[in-house]
Amino acid sequence: RPPEDEEEVVEVGWQEKLFSQFEVDLYLKESACQTPLDWQYREEIQKLEKAGGRKNCRIFTYTDHDRFTNLEELCQKVTDLDHEVPSYLVERMANVRRRRQDRRPVEASSLKSKIITWEPSEEFIKNNHVINTPVQTMYIMGDLGPYGKLGNREYENVLCTIKVDGNGVITVKPDFTGTKGPYRIELDGEKREVWEYTIENASAQVQPEEEEREQRVLRDLYGRHKDYLSGLVGTDFEMPLPGTLRLFVNGEIVSAQGYEYDNLYVHFFLELPNREYSHP
Repeated sequence: RPPEDEEEVVEVGWQEKLFSQFEVDLYLKESACQTPLDWQYREEIQKLEKAGGRKNCRIFTYTDHDRFTNLEELCQKVTDLDHEVPSYLVERMANVRRRRQDRRPVEASSLKSKIITWEPSEEFIKNNHVINTPVQTMYIMGDLGPYGKLGNREYENVLCTIKVDGNGVITVKPDFTGTKGPYRIELDGEKREVWEYTIENASAQVQPEEEEREQRVLRDLYGRHKDYLSGLVGTDFEMPLPGTLRLFVNGEIVSAQGYEYDNLYVHFFLELPNREYSHP
């Protein structure tokens, strides 16, 4: 078949929904709609059909709210064992991405939990061992089915996974193509088709004025945070005299016994011998 018939270029925005042929066929059936999101997709697809159908062909997306994203994160294997049994930590980490980033932060004045837990239980330790940075995910997919027969789930392939965590870190896997050449996907079948695709960053370049404005905001934010921390720590520190060499030694008390009460703190002093050493 002519190569130009199978070449497709799509520009995708963050969490932008592009429907596949399978989803179009599915959500046009009223009986397949169960959740509010299903009904929303059905309405959007009906509008697309009235406007002449979807513009994309083989390339489509799954957003953070789609069932595919939940199942993909939950079913990922972490070892190469055929009968892998996920550990407690793996199961908990699979649920981290479901925590949305639009939660309001807890104000310092409304902190109700204790800062220190003196006798943590085993369950408490296991729960707090999980990195709970919220993550949002989207998948750019390719329907690599036979020519003219789109809409089969078995031919869906992940082309690119994009994740953004609560700290603003963006992860693109695989990375932007750049000068490395296109990525290849080989399909098992009678014809053993080979597909090639590239991933490019299509984001608009930030204007110098906007970048400078952002830097000023960040500097102001960091400056206020620094002042806040300085206010908490204070300035009552003894400074060494000019030309004086001072040595700091950090130590730790690992055990103590014979004290009358619990939860006490200790002042201890280290007295060094007043001697002078000469080195050759």
